[in-house]
Amino acid sequence: MSNDKTFKALVVEEDSEGNFSKSIQERQVSELPDNDLLIEVHYSSLNYKDAMSASGNKMITKNFPHTPGIDAAGVVISDKSGTFSEGQKVVIFGYDLGMDTPGGLGQMISIPADWAVACPDALTLEEAMIYGTGGITAALSIQKLEKMGAKPADGPVAVSGATGGVGSISIAILSQLGYDVIAFSGKTEQTEHLKELGATEVRHRDSVNDVGKRPVGRELWANAIDTVGGEYLANLLKQTKAGGAVTSCGLAASAEFAMTVLPFITRGVSLLGIDSVYIPLEDKKTIWNRVATDMKLPNLESYGEEITLEQTPEYLDRFMAGKTVGRYVVNVKG
Repeated sequence: MSNDKTFKALVVEEDSEGNFSKSIQERQVSELPDNDLLIEVHYSSLNYKDAMSASGNKMITKNFPHTPGIDAAGVVISDKSGTFSEGQKVVIFGYDLGMDTPGGLGQMISIPADWAVACPDALTLEEAMIYGTGGITAALSIQKLEKMGAKPADGPVAVSGATGGVGSISIAILSQLGYDVIAFSGKTEQTEHLKELGATEVRHRDSVNDVGKRPVGRELWANAIDTVGGEYLANLLKQTKAGGAVTSCGLAASAEFAMTVLPFITRGVSLLGIDSVYIPLEDKKTIWNRVATDMKLPNLESYGEEITLEQTPEYLDRFMAGKTVGRYVVNVKG
């Protein structure tokens, strides 16, 4: 493909006064990094990290102008490494994509070949992006609980940030696998939606904090998936049954939490970190195969709202305002 070929991309720019703006612009392939794998992106998805990058968060993206998009699904245009063949369907999430490497909210990306995995035959590119980083993080969380011995008979699994991308897919997969789910959300108007996803019970997010300053509370759930951090994570841990575990994958509430060690040393509760960015490539292949098989959701299209590339500035602002529900799939190719 000629390096002077143009493509559309969301571009975030910083002005001389430190203000940031978002717009859809024409870019050239020659402006992309000189990596082995050139991909035509068909679909991406929106994540909280994309919204932080698009708002100018220098902890996520250091250099501007920049194209966010930590997820991408598309077809191979060329691969100098010989790993993939022309026209092969691939998916990418994690590593530096969409952080300081131009990401999936552009119609073309250039990345190292070892950032990509073949898209499972059982998934279309669009379905892969309904999962995206949010769905894969949910699947990784459930898989890690399983490795700790979790099973439906143990009791319910609590899920915080239930209407978010990770939370909503966690509920759906857990329900499909036979678990009872207690969903915590501040969006009480979404109660019926959460029950449709598979939640057995829906509670206001702040009720998890009723335990207050006590070092431990009553044992209310067997395991939990936390997507928000802060005191919510601490209080999920305090109310987890003996021998249970809580996974941690988000920080929308806070990156810090304070508590005693009592849940760990008196109940044997475990805190499990979930990394979906830098996990080994083989582990990424394994979890993609699971979401294409035993974790594949029926009527998958119902779990994501499809939007256009031109709509992404508006929807990224919604993320920062806390006004999003579920997964957003971006039809990048148009």
